[in-house]
Amino acid sequence: MIGKLIKFLVYILCLSFIGIVAYAYVGPWFSADFKAPQTEIRQPVTLNAD
Repeated sequence: MIGKLIKFLVYILCLSFIGIVAYAYVGPWFSADFKAPQTEIRQPVTLNAD
């Protein structure tokens, strides 16, 4: 019984991984944008070199 449960969970895990990878490749065709927003951030830094 426990063996079947573990086998089922392994199958679900494998199918989930394949689904996530497929979505990562096919997602941009369906207007899912995975790019991080690219903005330049400038911040002054004060160095205390005594």
